[in-house]
Amino acid sequence: MKCLPPLLSAVALLCLAACESAPLPDQTGLDATSTPGTLTQTAPLDPAYGIPGAGKSLSVTYLSTNGVTGTGLVPVTGEVIYPAGPAPAGGWPIMAWAHGTVGIANACAPSRNPPSARNVAYLSAWLKRGFVIVATDYQGLGSDGVHPYLNARAEAYSVLDSVRAAQNGLADLNKKVLIVGQSQGAGAAFAAAAYAPTYAPALDIRGTVATGIPYMTPQIAQALLADAGKPAKKTSAKGETDPVVAYALLMGASEAGINPSFNPADAFTPKAMNAFHAASQICLTGLLDVVKADGLTRANTFQPGIGHALAPVLEAMAYPTLKLSAPLFVGTGTTDKDVAPEGQLLLVKDACQAGTIVQSHVYKGQDHSQTVLASLKDSAAFTAAVMANEPITSTCAPNPQ
Repeated sequence: MKCLPPLLSAVALLCLAACESAPLPDQTGLDATSTPGTLTQTAPLDPAYGIPGAGKSLSVTYLSTNGVTGTGLVPVTGEVIYPAGPAPAGGWPIMAWAHGTVGIANACAPSRNPPSARNVAYLSAWLKRGFVIVATDYQGLGSDGVHPYLNARAEAYSVLDSVRAAQNGLADLNKKVLIVGQSQGAGAAFAAAAYAPTYAPALDIRGTVATGIPYMTPQIAQALLADAGKPAKKTSAKGETDPVVAYALLMGASEAGINPSFNPADAFTPKAMNAFHAASQICLTGLLDVVKADGLTRANTFQPGIGHALAPVLEAMAYPTLKLSAPLFVGTGTTDKDVAPEGQLLLVKDACQAGTIVQSHVYKGQDHSQTVLASLKDSAAFTAAVMANEPITSTCAPNPQ
């Protein structure tokens, strides 16, 4: 295995950026017939939180398996957004949307906030392609409990059960599903496709579209732990706010809420404690402001033991398999500073070797967020092919375009 960069720069391989829901059901009222993918509540989505020009838009709550423990049911919130106009014969196909990092506080849930201009443009394109958008908030984000940030199994279950809930409880939907995600959501989308054959085998998943995708394996985690405490080779330019600092703080804040034995002082310096406590209370934009105001950098934020302290988070990021049953589209920007392009292309290589059909595209000069819209033309062709059951040719070593 080639030498990996030290932890304080390699964290960029893992950390992600994206850059009023209906009242929750009372869990004590669950009966013996409750199952994952049960739709428990719907309400009209606040127009301010929807997509302009869309059709019927709903705030939803459904049940999912607790992805942290692997057992028991938890309520999860989300949105379902229909295209304008009448449904086609047989119903609309589903685009299961997995969002990027917004924070871990309930107030940050996408179903409780207006979408960004980028996401309006991106999701509008999918509505025009004729998909109903089924968008989970993820376990613990907008609902009871702690959001297990970057936990692949929890995110996968949330995505898959959002689709089952929509298909089981809403009208005018057909069985065809495409899973789509960006950044944290790209990892969630890949994980959902990987878990689907065992967790939700009845779903007709035609493909997965992922931009800015993270990659974590036991070997990479082990290398990161070995590199803990070594100086970073590369950080943000002088004067820039380093988003990796914020993402690491979110990882720690999430782990602290899940694991009572987690000691933040093992991961973060005293200078960073104000931002660490803020990470569980405010959303990503606000946290980046705190990081900037407190003058935080990787050098003055991370303790030498951060890798060991966050080891459970790194381990939970791993995908259960790299061999997906349906084709995978990966979009990578050459100037992505949030999820290193090298890590994304390593995933492409390893998934190809595992037997996944991968169509990889590299976008020259595009950063983490810009790649989302830059990928639209290519993902349209990919989508048309997989939805029609047409063959996809793997592109495992793409040239920048």
